[in-house]
Amino acid sequence: MGEARNAAYDMFDADAASRSLGIELVRAADGTAEARMRVTGAMVNGHAIAHGGYVFLLADTAFALACNSHGPVTVAAGGEITFVRPAREGDLLVARATERTRYGRSGIYDVTVSRENGEVVAEFRGRSRTVNGQPG
Repeated sequence: MGEARNAAYDMFDADAASRSLGIELVRAADGTAEARMRVTGAMVNGHAIAHGGYVFLLADTAFALACNSHGPVTVAAGGEITFVRPAREGDLLVARATERTRYGRSGIYDVTVSRENGEVVAEFRGRSRTVNGQPG
C-alpha cells in the first residue's frame, strides 16, 4: 500500500456489500481514491452489458473512500451518474475519485469509471455530508 492507512481503509474492511462484489481498494488518501472491479456474468443485464447499478456501486464506493480518507465519518448526501459507454463481462473497471471541494460538513467529489485501457465508461458526481459520530 505504500501510504499510511486511514479511516477509509477501516470503512472498506467493514463494507461487505462492496467486497462481496469483488471490489478492491487500490488506494485512498487526501480526498482521492481508486477502486476496481471485474464485471462478472452475474452483473450483466439482458442487453449483454454491465447493469448500470453495478457501475454506480463501484463509483459510489470510490466516492465513499475518498470522502472518508480525511477521518470523520462521512456519508453520501446524493449522487448522479452519466453512462458514457457500456461495460461488458470480463472488463476490469477502475473508479478514480477526486475531491472538488469541501465546505463546512459538505463536499463534492467527481469519479471517473473507466476500463483498464483508459476508455471512460461513466462519470459520477457525489455530494457528501460529514456526520457527528456514527451514520444513522
